[in-house]
Amino acid sequence: MHSDKFAPVVIDAPVADHFIAQAPVNTRTIQELDAAHYLHPFTDSKALASRGSRVMVKGEGIYIWDSEGKRLLDGMSGLWCMNVGYGRKSIADAVYAQMQQLPFYNSFFQTTNVPAVQLAAKLVEISPPQFNHVFFTGSGSEGNDTIVRMVRRYWDLQGYQDRHVIISRHNAYHGSTMAGASLGGMSGMHEQGGMIAGIVHIGQPYYLEGGKGKTPEEFGIEAASWLEQKILEIGADKVAAFIGEPVQGAGGVIIPPSTYWPEIQRICDKYGILLVADEVICGFGRLGYWFGSEYFGIQPDLMTFAKGVTSGYVPLGGVLVGDRVADVLIEKGGEFNHGFTYSGHPVACAAALENIRIIQEEMLVERVRDDIGPYLKQKFEALADHPLVGAAQACGFVAGLNLVQKKAANVHDCVPFDAKLEVGMVCRGHMFSNGMIMRAVGDRMIVAPPLVMTHAEIDEMVALIRVCLDATLTDITQRGWL
Repeated sequence: MHSDKFAPVVIDAPVADHFIAQAPVNTRTIQELDAAHYLHPFTDSKALASRGSRVMVKGEGIYIWDSEGKRLLDGMSGLWCMNVGYGRKSIADAVYAQMQQLPFYNSFFQTTNVPAVQLAAKLVEISPPQFNHVFFTGSGSEGNDTIVRMVRRYWDLQGYQDRHVIISRHNAYHGSTMAGASLGGMSGMHEQGGMIAGIVHIGQPYYLEGGKGKTPEEFGIEAASWLEQKILEIGADKVAAFIGEPVQGAGGVIIPPSTYWPEIQRICDKYGILLVADEVICGFGRLGYWFGSEYFGIQPDLMTFAKGVTSGYVPLGGVLVGDRVADVLIEKGGEFNHGFTYSGHPVACAAALENIRIIQEEMLVERVRDDIGPYLKQKFEALADHPLVGAAQACGFVAGLNLVQKKAANVHDCVPFDAKLEVGMVCRGHMFSNGMIMRAVGDRMIVAPPLVMTHAEIDEMVALIRVCLDATLTDITQRGWL
């Protein structure tokens, strides 16, 4: 049953006639053109060309359709971003109207535009009180590049030119630009193109990986202590900032113990280093608060945002700049030699304003916190009874489960599969075959569904996941992997 507090969300009707409808798609033709010309992100292009891309053609609500007419429940919100769901006519209308009025102008040369100013004010309104300024970018990756330059500029202006080291975490994801990939803690990315200097990494707060013999609370304190150890190793006078995702997303939905972030805050305060929250995934209601930092009770100096700010309808990102940093940049800074052609793009900002209006009007943040978030947690964590699942966790509207070869009463005693078997990818294949999009990060299966889901749709998603787990179990049993 639905909570009495919240009515089910009604998705807008299909886009008006003045938008061009897509003609029927010849799947094979598109696949051949795709293989010949389109280099995909994070993809083995040769392997993809041999089997052909899946061609998506339509989205409505929480579902998408491919060119063969197959409907899939989008458990990943596109790529962590389709917070208000597909098919929002009002966002399309806002974009169309802005394109007619002013499709583009830059924010260089002492100029601005109305949607950018209005969005900056709206973001200040919905963010924690220390934020009164916004720097716009085109993506989260560009936002984290901005973080590196802004953090170092902040310390330079105060006479601390040696205070440039930024501490991040192993298995973190902060984008794939040079600075973003360097901030991230994924070795496969570091091996392809190197890293910029002055960025170091500590361990991640992954209880299932490193918490054996400890309570989650004890492990949270221990994992946070790695930051202090690294600060002392480098020298506090060299450390500029610590950056982290409130919940690590692409790393596998790593939900830290409750003690972790408060201790990180204490350590940052103790040594005077800037605290940066990468809110690209966790922002705009994903954890039941406007920003994930609020869920964990921390007060970052800078927050990167993207994805949910427009629900993916138009690319947009940026950095919310706290007063501690903004005051120095404005009062002492002179010109900040950084920016992008599309900083404050009027069309993207118009989309964001309408997207945020929808989130507020439909109380999606509150629904995730008080209604559908707890309901998802209850239903998803019940999947832990499946023979293949070692543990299942959820936080707000992100969730993940571990596939294991052998279950145990203590999650730390579960026997994992040999990574070379890629059981997660086997499971992901069964997901797609059965109309469910669920991401595999190694052998951890994760979801981050649209925030507009109803209880019935959560039930449908969890039932589909269970069907696919059963199919995976049958498959790997026949292969002799159990």
